[in-house]
Amino acid sequence: MWHRAHRRRVDAAASWQHAREQFAAVVAERDTLKRDLEWARRDLAMTEKTLADCITTLRELRAAGQARIEAEQRCAELYRERELHRARAAQRDPARPLQ
Repeated sequence: MWHRAHRRRVDAAASWQHAREQFAAVVAERDTLKRDLEWARRDLAMTEKTLADCITTLRELRAAGQARIEAEQRCAELYRERELHRARAAQRDPARPLQ
């Protein structure tokens, strides 16, 4: 058997007003979250682009450094060759004593 000893009156207008306020709050939160998500996506895209640019720049720097090292090695080889040619081309004076 059901007892209805504690009946409570419900204010329908206040309940609808409260529901509208709650709905407006949820919609505002949703809109804020949508904006935040869009901002995060743009930030991520920019970060990925920036990261890709950094990687490309590092690869270019590594290639330039390697080219510099190879150029220095080639210069050293050419200097050695030049010294050998100079030594071969130099004529020794037989009257001059060896040192």
